[in-house]
Amino acid sequence: MQGRVLIIAGSDSSGGAGLQADIKTVTALGGYAMTAVTAVTVQNTLGVTDIHPIPVKIIRDQIDACLSDIGADVIKIGMIGSAVVANRLANCLPPDIPVVLDPVLVATSGDALGDTALADVIRDDLIPRAAIVTPNVHELAHLSGRPVSTIEAMREAGRRLLALMTGGRVILKGSHLEDCDQIINILLGTDTETVITTPRLNTPHTHGTGCTLASAVATGLAQGLTQEKAFQRAVSYVHGAIDNAPGFGAGNGPLNHSFAIDPFSVDPKKGH
Repeated sequence: MQGRVLIIAGSDSSGGAGLQADIKTVTALGGYAMTAVTAVTVQNTLGVTDIHPIPVKIIRDQIDACLSDIGADVIKIGMIGSAVVANRLANCLPPDIPVVLDPVLVATSGDALGDTALADVIRDDLIPRAAIVTPNVHELAHLSGRPVSTIEAMREAGRRLLALMTGGRVILKGSHLEDCDQIINILLGTDTETVITTPRLNTPHTHGTGCTLASAVATGLAQGLTQEKAFQRAVSYVHGAIDNAPGFGAGNGPLNHSFAIDPFSVDPKKGH
């Protein structure tokens, strides 16, 4: 199906989240991934120990290099790292390319990947530009300015983000809500709502789920799927990737991004 996705995000040295998870996801779903690296993180399944930001000019040059040659059907934004980078992105993104924004502020391990200044720029400058925003519960609470502990509170916080957007939608992820045997994911629009419920998997191996979901949605949109179909396929893909996680690491382990790929389906005579 292809579909060109330009990913603007940070690198995860352990391969479970960030650009590495994004590339694996886009590739597994049949898309074509390009990248603009915003930061190099030092991390594994136990947490983040250091972050090295990439100069703003280099980030911008990576974006220009990809768009001026190959082009993109969708831009996916993940970890930005600083308010300065976020502000520059807001001013340079092509208006005709849809943006899937994963407002990364907190890693699965709980480590902060952004500060208040970054959150302000994301809320004021990037969310209004996005076609779909995919915050986790903690990011949703921070960006909306209200606590999120129930499904209805999650909806209300999502509506606050919708008020900042022009025809966009917010994906609400209930995986961090406590005392829920089921995970409720909602694609929320101004007058629409698509709800998908999946069983909660009892596993610590959820490192990179936010990156994976956002990139799966971006791939679907790049391939011409409707927002609803892209959302439905993305939720199914993430659930399967968690359910088939390899169990690596001593902490929050990575997903199995290639679980849906059958290597034995390859015909060596054809080479594809």
